[in-house]
Amino acid sequence: MITIIDYEAGNLTSVARALVKTGHECVITGDPEKIAAAERLIFPGVGAAGAAMASLERSGIDAAISVAVGRGIPVMGICLGTQVILEESSENNARCLGIIKGKVLPFALDMVDGSGDRLKIPHMGWNAVAMQTPHPVFDGIDPEDRFYFVHSFYPAPADPSTVIATTDYGVTFASVIGFANLVATQFHPEKSGRAGLRILENFCRWNPC
Repeated sequence: MITIIDYEAGNLTSVARALVKTGHECVITGDPEKIAAAERLIFPGVGAAGAAMASLERSGIDAAISVAVGRGIPVMGICLGTQVILEESSENNARCLGIIKGKVLPFALDMVDGSGDRLKIPHMGWNAVAMQTPHPVFDGIDPEDRFYFVHSFYPAPADPSTVIATTDYGVTFASVIGFANLVATQFHPEKSGRAGLRILENFCRWNPC
């Protein structure tokens, strides 16, 4: 059973629907005890880091996530759920969960592409992901596959070994991070078509050592 964390940060139904398409059962919950005891956990989210952290702390879900990660179960972060596993975010100057060392930084408003054209912020749409290290959750993913992004801030881990993949958008940023039993994507696999469903399917079968 896949547990999807509900902390009033949206995006839950689309994740649940994508999991159903892969043939896996899921439950959406904001109960810290159920989250801490989950067999497999997805931590999605859209919105602002400050509001997200306030909700996580108010509900006790922040501690439950740390317990779940510490138990060694497979855990996946998505978008905002990826950002707040770092130590702090420039968005709202929010103190975050600190599961991975590092910060969340904003895209510069004056970024340009290779032709000198101004890049739009937020980064919204399809983009490539360049694997920096092999990972079982990305088995069967073609280097030409594209994934759907919607974000104005990006993860900047302090330890390069936690960067699993990168993406270029004005800067080269970490688009997949993680370690051991934790993997987290800045893009939305549930909105990324066939390749995104493959990632979710891989996660549902992943047994980290």
